[in-house]
Amino acid sequence: MAICDVLNTLAEKVGEVDLNDTLFGVEVKTGILHEVVCMQRANRRSGNACTKTRGEVSGGGAKPWKQKGTGRARAGSNRSPVWRGGGTVFGPLPRDYSYSMPKKVKKLAIKMALSARNQEGNLVVIDNFKMPEIKTKDFVKVMNNFRFENCLIITDENDETISLSARNAIGFKVLPVAGLNVYDILKYSKLMLLQSSLAKIEERLML
Repeated sequence: MAICDVLNTLAEKVGEVDLNDTLFGVEVKTGILHEVVCMQRANRRSGNACTKTRGEVSGGGAKPWKQKGTGRARAGSNRSPVWRGGGTVFGPLPRDYSYSMPKKVKKLAIKMALSARNQEGNLVVIDNFKMPEIKTKDFVKVMNNFRFENCLIITDENDETISLSARNAIGFKVLPVAGLNVYDILKYSKLMLLQSSLAKIEERLML
């Protein structure tokens, strides 16, 4: 197992921790990471583009002119697709872009993303991260101690004090272990893990 330093919020070393090689020492394959990120982005697409067919456009109840005798082409509705203001033929409708992948592949991709940050030296483990009140200034001060301008913080459980303090800080995001995902790990250049979250990450990804 790899050994990682445990730091406090002042960026001072206070101990060491063993990192599980099955989580933080996996061979990184960019193809798998790419596939999972594409899936996550597709699942976030709203797919709300919509047009109306001739049957959905308002109006068009009366026949524009009689069938014969006018010298003009036959017309049954002024909401025909060939008329201005008419319906659309084969236009886009709301669709679901989401798709899924095997659970084993998704778990493997998270392990690869964690391993990538560890191998790059962009993984930091801190012993504790408690804030007495919601205050962005205090949160930024802690990040400045590490000289981080861009970081994803993973907590063992949902901590609103930290997440709300980080909400207005540009370049930072706080997630509980349950929300750990490949896209966010790769989006942020630095990854900060609470020491208490390591056991929960192992519990989630080893099952």
